[in-house]
Amino acid sequence: MPTIEVRGQPIDIDVRSELEQFEWERATWTEEKLIAASPFRYDRKPSFFVRLQPYGQYPAGVWSDSGAYDEEWRSGNFVKLLSFLRSKTYEETEEYLLMTYGRSSGDDLKLNLNLRLPRRFEPLPESLIEPAISPYLTSRGISEQAQLLAGVGRSRHKGFVAIPWRTARGELANVMYRAVRGKLFFYEKGGWPIRELVWGIDLIYRERAKLAVLCEAPIDALTWWSAGVPAIAVGGVNFSDKQADIIKMSPIETLVLGADNDKAGAKLNEAVKRKMRGHVQLMKADYGDKKDANECGVDVLRDKAELFTPVFDNLFDCHVKKFANTINGS
Repeated sequence: MPTIEVRGQPIDIDVRSELEQFEWERATWTEEKLIAASPFRYDRKPSFFVRLQPYGQYPAGVWSDSGAYDEEWRSGNFVKLLSFLRSKTYEETEEYLLMTYGRSSGDDLKLNLNLRLPRRFEPLPESLIEPAISPYLTSRGISEQAQLLAGVGRSRHKGFVAIPWRTARGELANVMYRAVRGKLFFYEKGGWPIRELVWGIDLIYRERAKLAVLCEAPIDALTWWSAGVPAIAVGGVNFSDKQADIIKMSPIETLVLGADNDKAGAKLNEAVKRKMRGHVQLMKADYGDKKDANECGVDVLRDKAELFTPVFDNLFDCHVKKFANTINGS
């Protein structure tokens, strides 16, 4: 396996194996590199490549996007690419690689053990976001009311809308910067790990919502809010124990499985079912032939909300539903 430096530590990483976990459009794999359509843009031709092996002065994992909209994302290292693909922060991706591939002796073991030490939560400054209605989000069908509720706005990064991630108490824990052109997004450097946050959980407390749709991305959750249905997001296709605990402690009594309508989304829904059954009533959203909530659109989601399908994993879930119906007088 090629060697890549992560936090100053050289480690052997199976670059190809990591990249094969994701879907690539118009992909061509060779021993030296992957050539494909750009993952950052709506690209129709192979204008993006990643080196699978070192080449001259360039280490494995370096990539280039010849049609990049943003100069900062025209090229970069493997950690930067993988953080985007995994929908995680740069720091989380570094930790993932070190824990997965880091050696188990000497200084390397000490570094890996240090990664498990908890750090003290420090809220980010509110000045990172200037509250404002985003024309980009409006064009995606997200209402002004939903944008104001979530506190989205302008950021210091030109061409990006800032979407805040907050704790249950409303403290700013991280910021997702979503490009208004293409599919690019990234998180605030030094922000709290996404795996320990649930987007929209502060809104659940504020609105005292007992039902919520669980989505992958905040834009899908904002689309549900625009349709008048509370929603949360976990920031990708992984569902951590910490995220499960956050939901368990919230006012949510009915959780609707609303991940993307693909294999990865189905995997996320199954993980949520496994960790949340017995704690909440589980239901499922049906996107029909659409990919996700945002592609369905607000008008369709209003109708979908009346057709949530109950999910019964065991007898206890049935009792939860009967108990909820009794309280509601039905």
